[in-house]
Amino acid sequence: MLRQQLKDALKTAMLAKEARTVSTVRLIMAALKDRDIAARPKGQADGIADDEILQMLQAMIKQRRESITMYEQGNRPELAKQEGEEIAIIETFLPKQMTEAEVEAAIRAAIDDADATSIKDMGRVMAKLKERHAGQMDFAKAGPVVKALLSA
Repeated sequence: MLRQQLKDALKTAMLAKEARTVSTVRLIMAALKDRDIAARPKGQADGIADDEILQMLQAMIKQRRESITMYEQGNRPELAKQEGEEIAIIETFLPKQMTEAEVEAAIRAAIDDADATSIKDMGRVMAKLKERHAGQMDFAKAGPVVKALLSA
């Protein structure tokens, strides 16, 4: 499903002559192809699944956010702006992001399901969250919330 969305977006952007969208979607497609090739020895001849594609997109967004920070520190606002535009394009392929209240509710449910009682159980809780909510929440922001709830 996501693969077809990407192909359609590339065609549409090419017809509309949207250079930034074309280049960003091509970057996504190249990263996807790399992941597909890496997955072949593991028995995934058809390529990676949609949930893994969502994780890849999240990682791409995270990389760009880090780049924005570096560019702003290096006084390169034009490059930071470019990264921001790429983030906006990548986010169009992700499902609707969860609100803070929804994230906290999902974390509490995962803690209950994992029977987590201490910070030592954080890995199990994060694994449950990634399994259920890939692409819907920012796990970098969810981590401190999980830690806080398990520490309380």
